Amino acid sequence: MTTLPRPEYPRPQFVRREWLNLNGSWEFDYDDRDLGLKEAWYVSNRAFTQQITVPFPFQSELSGINDPTFHDVVWYRRAFELPQGWENQRVRLHFGAVDYRATVWLNGEFVTEHEGGHTPFSAEINALPGVNYLVVRVEDRSTDLEQPRGKQFWKEQSESIFYTRTTGIWQTVWLEPVASAYLERVHMTPNIDDLALKLEYSVAHAEIGQELEIDIRYQGRVLTRETLWVQTVPYRAACIFTLPELHLWSPEQPNLYDITFRLKDGDRVLDEVESYFGMRKVSTEGGHFLLNNQPYYQKLVLDQGYFPESLLAAPNDEALRQDIELTKAMGFNGARKHQKVEDPRYLYWADQLGLLVWGEMANCHTFGDTAIQRITAEWQEAIDRDYNHPSIVVWVPLNESWGVPRLVTDKRQPNHANALVYLTRSLDPSRLVVSNDGWEHTVSDLCTIHDYTANEDIAQRYQTPTRAVSSKPANRRIHLPGYTYRGEPIILSEFGGIAFKQSDWDGWGYSSAEDAAEFSRCYREVMDLVLSLPVINGYCYTQFCDVEQEINGLLTYDRRPKIDIELIRAINHGQVETVP
Repeated sequence: MTTLPRPEYPRPQFVRREWLNLNGSWEFDYDDRDLGLKEAWYVSNRAFTQQITVPFPFQSELSGINDPTFHDVVWYRRAFELPQGWENQRVRLHFGAVDYRATVWLNGEFVTEHEGGHTPFSAEINALPGVNYLVVRVEDRSTDLEQPRGKQFWKEQSESIFYTRTTGIWQTVWLEPVASAYLERVHMTPNIDDLALKLEYSVAHAEIGQELEIDIRYQGRVLTRETLWVQTVPYRAACIFTLPELHLWSPEQPNLYDITFRLKDGDRVLDEVESYFGMRKVSTEGGHFLLNNQPYYQKLVLDQGYFPESLLAAPNDEALRQDIELTKAMGFNGARKHQKVEDPRYLYWADQLGLLVWGEMANCHTFGDTAIQRITAEWQEAIDRDYNHPSIVVWVPLNESWGVPRLVTDKRQPNHANALVYLTRSLDPSRLVVSNDGWEHTVSDLCTIHDYTANEDIAQRYQTPTRAVSSKPANRRIHLPGYTYRGEPIILSEFGGIAFKQSDWDGWGYSSAEDAAEFSRCYREVMDLVLSLPVINGYCYTQFCDVEQEINGLLTYDRRPKIDIELIRAINHGQVETVP
């Protein structure tokens, strides 16, 4: 009996008990001549020639195909039957993420389409009794640099800082039944100063007189219960709950409240959704990052979110949890998820175990009207999907001027960067926003700098704020002309990158060590230096683990520590005077 891949419920902040996982073996084909639409491959009697294991991209080992060559159009098909008892309910089809453009048919009839490789989409389907055929066409242009692609390389073989591409379905596909009316969306915004939680929600197909019952619990105890009546159609509303007791969320104490939503029509429960939230506040004051109104020193690690056997897709839920456990075991209190909108299950474990997360968009690599439209649309979907996770404290729409390479000379490009900042703030005023992580900042809540220069240069640059913001790492200005430093917390958000080969991969780093002793000494020296810098309010070390040819991780690609993990932790806490 084959074990179903990724069997856990994929949307941990919006949980319905009844669902059907569609992961596993699907029929599959390349469509290199792009004939599938003309030849109607979406009909059920067309023969497919390959099998693929969903939700793993065909470029990966776990897919069963393991082919890194270019195939820009691919097709999927699988049969399913509805479980007993679903016949008289609405059925929703959900995709966690499909890279990049997906078109979906059911029994030969068009269902929906979606563009954006990192964000979810869903649709109501008209499934029939007996066998149904679900078909998905995916278009992922390997060399399209106006497509938000992050670290996915536009050549067949990875090199430098870029890695193997991910094409097609790479997160869970599932079905779930809903009633004639159902809860569609919830945003939960904590306010620790007023001991309050703001709820914004919408109900699909609501009818006047229905009610939404909300229970809030802490460690199993019901703290408050409210009933809200449907008074308008369509039903979108907001309310504020005052909590009788405050339990703050932090990496040290990741306290979470449970919340249940029940949509009722008289005594009949139409829909029930389980969720949770954390009461925490993110702000800045006097050049400091504040968590829950207290100065908090961020010790982050750069995390690409790649896996050797499955690329962007996590091989299993335990791997996501293990990454967070390893991050914390090494003495970090946060991770900057680099050029990837991460799997919601990673964010779930960050919420549960206590880890700060910087949420970052996968960038385009050229600038143009198409790139603007694509990244703006997908970024809004990412913020909406992840809004309720207390672990996310900073949004990063752009990194190192990727996709905006002429910020100094093209007036459109800084306007685009500012537009993303103000768009992000308008969608989510509860978190901080970095305009362009690394350098060439416009309007930004943090002054983040990437600096891989020698230790003696770093020691000189970060003695005063003036000296720090006037430096030019990688020969880039920290602020664009017309923008100045306004006292934001200064974060050294990339540095280090010491290469130490401990696997079969040959590769590179920003500096190198020949053995464990030298690696330990180099790591201690740079960390002791950064921890001593008077103007640095937090850091992000490069990086968590090796990824393909980039061998500058603290762990190997398969997550084995290169040196003793307790030594790494002690160094991160400034508790090692000499390396054994």
